[in-house]
Amino acid sequence: MESKVIQNENSYHLQHQKLKSLITYVSTNSTYYKRLFSKHKINVTAINTVTDLTKIPFTTKDDLANYNDDFLCVDKKQVADFVTTSGTISDPVTFYLTKNDIDRLGNNEAAALNCAGGTSDDIYQLMTTLDKRFMAGLAYYLGVSKLGAGAVRVGPGAPYLQWESIRRFSPTVLIAIPSFIPKLIEYAKENNIDFKNSSVQSIICIGEPIRNADFTPNELGKRILSQWDVKLFSTYASTEMGAAFTECNEGKGGHLNPEILILEVVDENGKHVANGELGEVVVTTLGVEGMPLLRYKTGDLCHVYYDACNCGSSTTRLGPVIGRKQQMIKFKGTTIFPTAIFDVLDMMSEITIYQVEVSKDEFGNDLISILLPKEIETPDFQHKITSLFKSKLRVTPQYRFVETSILSEKVFKEEKRKPEKLIYV
Repeated sequence: MESKVIQNENSYHLQHQKLKSLITYVSTNSTYYKRLFSKHKINVTAINTVTDLTKIPFTTKDDLANYNDDFLCVDKKQVADFVTTSGTISDPVTFYLTKNDIDRLGNNEAAALNCAGGTSDDIYQLMTTLDKRFMAGLAYYLGVSKLGAGAVRVGPGAPYLQWESIRRFSPTVLIAIPSFIPKLIEYAKENNIDFKNSSVQSIICIGEPIRNADFTPNELGKRILSQWDVKLFSTYASTEMGAAFTECNEGKGGHLNPEILILEVVDENGKHVANGELGEVVVTTLGVEGMPLLRYKTGDLCHVYYDACNCGSSTTRLGPVIGRKQQMIKFKGTTIFPTAIFDVLDMMSEITIYQVEVSKDEFGNDLISILLPKEIETPDFQHKITSLFKSKLRVTPQYRFVETSILSEKVFKEEKRKPEKLIYV
């Protein structure tokens, strides 16, 4: 199967055509955008190219939360699937998918998997939920199907079942949250499973970064690669965009599918950043019927690359998510993103599970507490982790040691779709 990511000027010409259709569509069918265009006196016939998009104000997470159903462009009788965002830092927002939206979702994911070297010869083990109103789990399954490959739907957790499925079905690719992989490896070691000679050749890593800004493996990526000779592919996706940026074999950023999204990366003043610079990811969704979005600010901060990739593609690429604007922590005079804290914790082989709590003191200052397994609570460990935080971040958080079973329940909640490594209390 050929990649759906077209890599020439024709795709961008098609992008302009799809944009014009989108503007006409939302100006007719979206209560929210009709109101926005009227308020700002926007002439919709003047929006003809990607450059013209700057005439339209950004759409924010608050807009989606406050006017959720006003974004819906079809009668609810046409909705084929109901999903919600993960609600990591706010209440979940509903997204409505039509049959055509579901088809778009599958086409995009098939292209993404193909970008990561996938073919119809592969068997994918899906280590993520297909339920709990999770769009991504549905996308992975549909993408595998459209690729013509095989799917083993195991779901999250359950190391025994994961390894039993690997033995039974010989999958070549895992789709998983990367922080689960060290637990999978540890289980294999404890149960004498020859994981190094399994059928698994690569892992599509979802929901968490496995690379630093310079594309070298971060501490989580290093922990996996130091023990298992597999290929790791980083991805970036969200429910709002209904699409994914996925790495090719070069591992130099996730590729844009220009038939599915218009991408902008902007600075704090809303201006487009230059090649290689850091900015906030802004997307305009193309080909969406149910809830299309114009200039949606994701809150995610990434470096953007407009130059051609060594794989031959000229599509724009995004580096790993450095952090979310809403998750920036000011701690003891230092600005920290949670990913930096995770990196320090992932450097320590003693730590197999953790949760970072962010709270406020009586003066409104950020406080950081890290929950760790009680069995590693020793003076030597505490000295080691304190020294590591001081050397890497120049600050030290508080530590609380709890029973592993209690910590596991806090991190892997049944009602959540992803591990809760970070909470605000």
